[in-house]
Amino acid sequence: MAKANIDKETIINKAVELVNSVGIDKVTLKMLAENLGIKSPSLYNHIEGIDDLKKQLMIYGWKQAEQRITLAVIGVSGYDAIRAMCYAFYDYVIENPGVFNVMLWYNKFQSEEMEMATAQLLTIIFKITSSLNIPDDYCFHLIRTFRGFLEGYFLLVNNGSFGHPLPIFESFEISIEVLIAGIQSLKQEWNKADNMKTAKGVPQ
Repeated sequence: MAKANIDKETIINKAVELVNSVGIDKVTLKMLAENLGIKSPSLYNHIEGIDDLKKQLMIYGWKQAEQRITLAVIGVSGYDAIRAMCYAFYDYVIENPGVFNVMLWYNKFQSEEMEMATAQLLTIIFKITSSLNIPDDYCFHLIRTFRGFLEGYFLLVNNGSFGHPLPIFESFEISIEVLIAGIQSLKQEWNKADNMKTAKGVPQ
């Protein structure tokens, strides 16, 4: 590939391929440049170094996941939207295990662009849960719940931590239904508690 054809998008796309193939720990700028058919110094016209590459991969991953989930929830609502959201995230992470591992580093690379990438995804979750007539405070609790479930589950999957031969996807499906059943059984209690806070004048 000629140098003139190399741009930042091309670099990130190639980095995605490598990270998903060998893992982020084994990817170097030298390896990336060789796979692009350029010299390592040429990369610095587009990225600042290996840490910047990791940051760009993390932002790329969250944006891609958000796009997948946005498309998945079109035309569905309520608990079906929760299912669609989780399955879309499942598909993305299974296809991009290396990128997912980098996505978990969001606290290491804080930036306005990073906050925007994750905020859009969290807004989707908030809209889905609030559409179920769940008080705002509990919607935010559920955002944490789903983040913990989805990120934690695939961190275990990526590290081969599930040794039982039962299908991983089957366990994932059951987990989603358990979460949904919990929401359904607790929603009335949450609304009652929220109404009591409102009646006592507790700030929301």
